Amino acid sequence: MVSLVIGLCAGVLCTLSFFPQVMRIYKTKRVGDLSLVTFSVLSAGIFLWLIYGILTSSLPIMLTNGAMLILSLLIVVMIVKYK
Repeated sequence: MVSLVIGLCAGVLCTLSFFPQVMRIYKTKRVGDLSLVTFSVLSAGIFLWLIYGILTSSLPIMLTNGAMLILSLLIVVMIVKYK
């Protein structure tokens, strides 16, 4: 039970770390200093963590990596759109 709480807390904090970047891009429409390659590779890694979470039935990994994947892909889309 403790490991579940720790996993969820860690995942929530990591997921929340994406929000300031997403909101900044959305408000300013500026992406010049962001790397498409970096966020694409990050998205691929997050996707693999999500698959791992599904295969191991790990709720914290599934939930948080699912949310992080959405946010990371949103950044990728905005980089392509606003560059």
